[in-house]
Amino acid sequence: MTKMLPFRRITSKCYAAPGRQWPPTCMVKKINRRPFSLSISSCRHRKNTELQESYYHATSEIPFYGKTVSRVLDETVEKHPDRTAYVFSKDNIRRTFRQIQDEINRLAAGLLSVGVKRGDRVGMWGPNTLEWVLTQYATSKIGAIMVTLNPAYRTNELEYALRKVGVKVLISAQAFKTQDYYSMVEEICPEIQYATPGHLKSVKLPELDSVIMLGSGQFKGALMFDDVMDMAKDVHHKEAENLSKVLQIDDPINIQFTSGTTGNPKGVILTHHGILNNSYFVGRALGYHEKHHKISMPAPLYHCFGMVLGSLCVFTHGVTCVFPSPSFEAEPTLQAIEKEKCTSQYGTPTMFIDMLNHPHFKNYDVSSLSTGIMTGSPCPVEIMKKCISEMNMHNIMIAYGLTETSPASNLTCIGDPVELTASTVGKALEHTELKVIDTSTGDILPINEPGELCMRGYLVMKGYWDDEQKTKEAIDENGWFHSGDLATMDENGYCRIVGRIKDLIIRGGENIYPTEIEQFLHKHPKIADVQVIGLPDERLGEEVCACIKLRSGEVVSAKEIKEFCRGEISHFKIPRYIEFVGEYPMTVTLKVQKNIMRQEISKKLNLTK
Repeated sequence: MTKMLPFRRITSKCYAAPGRQWPPTCMVKKINRRPFSLSISSCRHRKNTELQESYYHATSEIPFYGKTVSRVLDETVEKHPDRTAYVFSKDNIRRTFRQIQDEINRLAAGLLSVGVKRGDRVGMWGPNTLEWVLTQYATSKIGAIMVTLNPAYRTNELEYALRKVGVKVLISAQAFKTQDYYSMVEEICPEIQYATPGHLKSVKLPELDSVIMLGSGQFKGALMFDDVMDMAKDVHHKEAENLSKVLQIDDPINIQFTSGTTGNPKGVILTHHGILNNSYFVGRALGYHEKHHKISMPAPLYHCFGMVLGSLCVFTHGVTCVFPSPSFEAEPTLQAIEKEKCTSQYGTPTMFIDMLNHPHFKNYDVSSLSTGIMTGSPCPVEIMKKCISEMNMHNIMIAYGLTETSPASNLTCIGDPVELTASTVGKALEHTELKVIDTSTGDILPINEPGELCMRGYLVMKGYWDDEQKTKEAIDENGWFHSGDLATMDENGYCRIVGRIKDLIIRGGENIYPTEIEQFLHKHPKIADVQVIGLPDERLGEEVCACIKLRSGEVVSAKEIKEFCRGEISHFKIPRYIEFVGEYPMTVTLKVQKNIMRQEISKKLNLTK
């Protein structure tokens, strides 16, 4: 092993093995006087030799946060009491760090006053609002476990989630889009009509004691959020302070439900240590520790992306987080960038596509942007180039991960060529191990061979709530989390996601990776977006189908698309079916639901398995 130089001798270069050079993006920018506070643009570039096998461990000179979320919150408020912490543009709400801390403390004590205890589950159901953020941190202060509920849940999905993890208190918006939340709660718990607020007794949800509604008005059997904020007595405030001092870094802080595309959703248990450090190291990679940044955050808070990599960066790095609207809308996001002079933009590829293609895009000044994160699905190279050229995001990064990994396990690096950034999900985040394995044997594969991507480290969840069997299936005896994603790893540790194992198309014995075809079709000048799926075929098992969304005003035939592919990609990868669509079925986080597309198009084309 290469001997490391003493800390005091570090000057202008990063560590490297003898005879090897680091990429120029890895030069040390500054050294603070505090021990181990190096500001390095990406320690993940360090390598001794080129990899021969698909295993990579990202070490780091930067130590973990050994603190709880509540402690980090209080320390950051002391540093930046008058800086703006949160902006909710559509509601015209702004809060400084000191103001948000005061409201968090009031809510924490208020929850204690209605009977919440350490370890109790508190559900939060609604779109991006100030109350959502207050609940996020108030629960972390008193040791309660916040359960994030998808705003798009229908009644049966809500009932399942609440019952699965035994939610004691449900904090709910009044409505989201076409959904009337209170009516849905009433459908599950008709007893609420006659209950004393705070003392609900439900047959279907025996552990649910209280429903707290946001906004104004009166709802039978429910408490109002603003009333709970003012309900606590001195004893409750003292109890909240005492609890915040005894919480441990490995305590559960959050339960997030997986998307549930196969079977019922699973409740992922995340810890203070996992989400806090994930937010911290992603923020460092983006340069949030070097200057004050403002994040434009249109992704939903209920998802790990919004909650950990967005909202939590407010306290791990002192950034300002701007929420343009309760749920994603392209034009309000562009308006917020211009008005707040945002420097960092988050989103899925679909969000960026919608902003870039918005008819008023050129009317907005987005020149303040410099960095950001794109995640959620593979990024087309052409979209990445437009983000750089038209949105000024020269330091945009691709993040990859899952709810079970808190969420980011991979990140590209500032300074990487655009083709590398768009075609990979980068390398392992600091303090993280990655490997790509043969799904049949479990053996680590040679580099550049596709297999299942696995990760190990602080970021792996504690497990699935009340589901030991599923936990054992996901995390093996050696602590490796199995992602279910097919990937390759190159000689430098960069990973390429080639699809979900379940999305792999096997046509007549040939393995076809949808991402490869999608990346190619994005080069067609008339195509705005494309999703490739496998459809059942009696002879070959599966055939390739490309679901294409055209640019506004464009017209193209299926024959033209196939001719575009001919001679450029292998014949068996050329889509047999071409479907032109106006929209894709989406989750609330704007991830395309390929399973639903397969069902709908198979039915439309009368295809059988």
